[in-house]
Amino acid sequence: MKDPLYITSHGILQRKGNTLYFVNEEGKKALPINRINEINCYGKVSLKSGASSLLMKEGIPVNFFNMYGYYEGSLYPRVQLNSGLVVVKQSEHYSDPEKRAVIAGEMVEGIKNNILKTLKYYLKKGKNVEPYIKDIEKEVIKGDVAQIMSNEGRIWHSYYQSFNKILKNFEMDKREIRPPTTEINALISFGNSLLYVSALSEIYHTYLHPSVSYLHEPAERRFSLALDIADIFKPVIVERVIFKLVNNNMLTEKDFNHDVGVLLNERGKRIFLKEYQAKLETTIKHPEIKRKVSYKYLMRLECYKLIKHVLGDKEYRSFRMWW
Repeated sequence: MKDPLYITSHGILQRKGNTLYFVNEEGKKALPINRINEINCYGKVSLKSGASSLLMKEGIPVNFFNMYGYYEGSLYPRVQLNSGLVVVKQSEHYSDPEKRAVIAGEMVEGIKNNILKTLKYYLKKGKNVEPYIKDIEKEVIKGDVAQIMSNEGRIWHSYYQSFNKILKNFEMDKREIRPPTTEINALISFGNSLLYVSALSEIYHTYLHPSVSYLHEPAERRFSLALDIADIFKPVIVERVIFKLVNNNMLTEKDFNHDVGVLLNERGKRIFLKEYQAKLETTIKHPEIKRKVSYKYLMRLECYKLIKHVLGDKEYRSFRMWW
C-alpha cells in the first residue's frame, strides 16, 4: 500500500541511482519511493533535476504549500488517463446554466446533509447545537448557481457558528482566511488545503478535467473541481479531525505561531498530518459496492458518479453520510 509523504522542514530532494533522498541540516535520508504515492511539501523544498525525473517516471506528484499552508502548485507526471468525450461533456454541463445548476445543487445537498449528520452526532453527545441544525434544515436548495451558492454560504455560516458549542478549547468568532487570526481558523485553513490536494489527487485518477467545475467558478490559478469535491467531504474529514485534536488536547497553544496571523508550527503540522492521514485511511462498508472503502477513495467514487452523470448514464447524487 502506498501513502502520501509529508515534508514539514526545509531541504532538498535529490537522486542517486534509483534512490530518492531528502537532504537537510539534520542529514541525508533515503525515501522509500516504492511506498509513496505523492509528496506534499510544507517547508521550502527544492528538487534536483534527477529527483524530478525519477518522480515523474514513477508517477509521483509533488505538491507545494506556502508558509500559511495554502496550496501553491504541483509537479505532476504526464496525465495518463485521457478522454476527449468526458471533457467535452463535462464542459457542456458547465456551459449550460440549467445543467450546471443541477450538479451544483446536488453538491450543496451533500454538503448540507453531511453538516447536519455531524451536528446531530454532537447533539447526541450533549452539545447545544439544535438551533444551528434548525437554521440549516430551513435552507431549501434551489434556483440558479448564484442562489445555490447563497444557500451554501448560509449553511457554512451557521455551521461555523456552532463550533463554540462543540469545541472545548479555542474560540470561533468568524471565518477568516488570509491570514487566519485565530487557532480554529488556522486549523480549518490547513485542513482545507490538505483536503483540496487529496481531492485533486483522486480527480487525476479519473477522466475528469480538474479545472471544469460546477459549484465554484472555474479560475485560471486553481483546479476548481477539486474545490467542489472537497467541500462535500469537509464535514466528514476536516472538521472531525479538528474536533478530535482540540477536544482531546492533542493540539494546544504551544502548537501555533502568532506572527502575521496564527499558524500551526512544525510540531502542530506533524500532529495534524498524522491524524488527517489516519482519517483518510479509515474504511467503511459501502452499501452499494458491498465492500470496505477508505474515506479517500470515497472522493474518487464521487468523480466516477460525475462522469456517469455527464455521459447520461446515471443521474448524479452527491455523497451523503449514511452512518
